[in-house]
Amino acid sequence: MKKTKVLNSELSAVIASMGHTDTIAIGDAGLPIPDSSKRIDLAVKRNLPPFLDVLETVLCELEVEEVTIASEMIEDNPGLFKKINELFSSIKINLVTHSEFKEMTKNCKAVVRTGECMPYANIILHSGVAFSCEE
Repeated sequence: MKKTKVLNSELSAVIASMGHTDTIAIGDAGLPIPDSSKRIDLAVKRNLPPFLDVLETVLCELEVEEVTIASEMIEDNPGLFKKINELFSSIKINLVTHSEFKEMTKNCKAVVRTGECMPYANIILHSGVAFSCEE
C-alpha cells in the first residue's frame, strides 16, 4: 500500500506526471469539467470530501509555483479567500473572473471534483519544480 498522502491512484498518477507550468484544478461539486481535461471525481456526498482537505493533501505532493482563483471568491467566500492567502503567502495568486477560470480549466491536465458546496471553492495549481540547479 502506498504510504504517501495521496492514495487515489488517478490523482497520484496525474501529480506524478506533471511538469513545470502544467496545471491541475481542484473544484467544488458544481464546477463544470471540460471534456478536454481528465475528470477525477472524488465527490461522495455534499461536502465530502471538503475542498480544503483535498487541496492540503495535494500540496503535500505537488510543488506549486503559483495559483489561480476566481476574483468573486473575495466577496462571496471571504473565509476561503483568507485561507488561500495563508496557504500561498509566498507565491503569486492570480485573480481572474469565474468565467475566465472555467475557460482555463480546458488546459488543465486534470480537474478534481470534491464534494464542496460553498461558492467559488475552486483553484488552479501551476506546477513548479522541486529541484535546484545549484550544486
